[in-house]
Amino acid sequence: MRARPVKTANALGPGAHPLGIRSTRDAILYVPKTLDTSRPAALLVYLHGAGGPRQEGTQRMVSAADEHGFALLSPVSGEMTWDAIRGSYGPDVRMIDDALKATFAAIQTDPRRIALSGFSDGASYALGLGLSNGDLFKSVLAFSPGFIPPGANPAGKPRVFVSHGTADPILPIESASRLIVPQLKHGGFKVTYQEFDGPHTLPREILNQAMLWFLSE
Repeated sequence: MRARPVKTANALGPGAHPLGIRSTRDAILYVPKTLDTSRPAALLVYLHGAGGPRQEGTQRMVSAADEHGFALLSPVSGEMTWDAIRGSYGPDVRMIDDALKATFAAIQTDPRRIALSGFSDGASYALGLGLSNGDLFKSVLAFSPGFIPPGANPAGKPRVFVSHGTADPILPIESASRLIVPQLKHGGFKVTYQEFDGPHTLPREILNQAMLWFLSE
């Protein structure tokens, strides 16, 4: 990915801003009222699960941005899920890159606090894309991932947060995070791992812990 933060004036006020990347299924940049515009913003990129962006998790991320005061970029996959989940990296990567370029042109962003996150299929995609672009994404947050897509070539060493429910019927923990986390640690990545009693979801307490972890860097 080529997008990198640049010096710019904060051109956007609070609210949800379509970025015009696509005529449909556009990326949205959310600027909370709580964002401190006197310094570069922390930016969290959130990738939705299979089925599209209109999910509970996306709204929870908006609420988290309000509470913790960071900018939130929500890209949308071209199809029902992200390209590398069922094939190879391609148009979704280019769309995310274009969305990041537009974001960096619109708000002053702190290069030390740029994170890639996602839930379910979005978490798997975040691991693959985030580890391949660790020079850009300093943190990767994967909520209930299934696997790391093939073709992900690590670049840099982003720190990683993984959470997963022990009663997940969609992506069972034994064949997902309990394999992924040791793989990451073996690769030299610093991993914070949280299991919780629950199904395929992102509990509020885990989300809050993850946001504090993200902003602590």
